[in-house]
Amino acid sequence: MAYGQSLSRGGTYARLAEPAWEDPLDTSHAKAAGGRWNLAGRYGALYLNATVEVARIQVRHKLAGHPYGPEDLDPVEQHDLVWVDVPVRDWLDCVTETGLEAVGLPKSYPTGPTGETVPWADCQGVGAQAFADGRVGVACRSAATGAAVTDEELAVFETAVQMVTMRERVSFEQWWWGGAEAPSDDESVPT
Repeated sequence: MAYGQSLSRGGTYARLAEPAWEDPLDTSHAKAAGGRWNLAGRYGALYLNATVEVARIQVRHKLAGHPYGPEDLDPVEQHDLVWVDVPVRDWLDCVTETGLEAVGLPKSYPTGPTGETVPWADCQGVGAQAFADGRVGVACRSAATGAAVTDEELAVFETAVQMVTMRERVSFEQWWWGGAEAPSDDESVPT
């Protein structure tokens, strides 16, 4: 029996990438450092945002607690936005209440019952079980500060990254200030 519940997702997603990254789909940094859904040193994951607004929330989240915001920094040192296509697949469901309950996370995820953020260690345990079960990754609610319960992300495990296709890379200045939209030749969106 498969671990947890499945949720169908696919379409055009947004990846944040440091300007110096030659390959924005490389999972080696996440493998070395660990992430919300992957254990450091065990396996990598490619973290994707379902919309450009979720990508903006991620940038603000990364700068939370600093006395400056994105508008105060040199744009050439900010994250590029990389549009990617993800084929429709079944992901571990960490979006719906029943999916979260099936893996032992609170229905209120990304917060716990008393409002605290669910720790990475809890999510990494869920991710490790999904990885061991052969899942392609995790579809989840965004845990970034300011995200709504409807804001989603995908964590694509390194074993499935080859199915992700890079479409376009847009500089910070273009996507942050220019109102980036997904590439227009394919109107696909997360389903």
